[in-house]
Amino acid sequence: ARYRVALGGVMAAGTIWLAQPTAATLAAGAAIAVLGEALRVWAAGHVEKSREVTSSGPYRFTRHPLYLGSTIIGVGVAVAAAHLWLGLAIVSYLASTLTAAMKAEEAHLREKFGDAYDRYAARAAPPSPRAFSWARAWRNREHHALAGLLGGLAILALKVWYSQGFVGR
Repeated sequence: ARYRVALGGVMAAGTIWLAQPTAATLAAGAAIAVLGEALRVWAAGHVEKSREVTSSGPYRFTRHPLYLGSTIIGVGVAVAAAHLWLGLAIVSYLASTLTAAMKAEEAHLREKFGDAYDRYAARAAPPSPRAFSWARAWRNREHHALAGLLGGLAILALKVWYSQGFVGR
């Protein structure tokens, strides 16, 4: 879990280097990735990290909506990249790092919040009526993930544009 972000940077660079996107794979992958980012934004607009056990928004349905959103984004990028081995590497990276991150996070929450987290994990806690907040999503720095996704998709779009011979016309 500790190396997830650094490994993510290496994975992103490798993805950009090895990707062989086409217009069709980019469109399909971008659509999937945008759904994942939408889930992340929804979650970030509800969660108060390390301050409480959040049970509103997508946290009513899954304990780890941010990680689920990241997984969906990763699948979308793998589809967009149109490279089988790269796709397998992306899925392996996500499975290993996010599983480790979830275990570490659950241990931290269990230690910090005790029975409140155990009730939430067992789906025995009542859902919170908290409304979504753009300000909360911003405080949770979800705009960084959005910028990274849009930047990565833009680079893949440039690869499509270049591969189709649009450069120099």
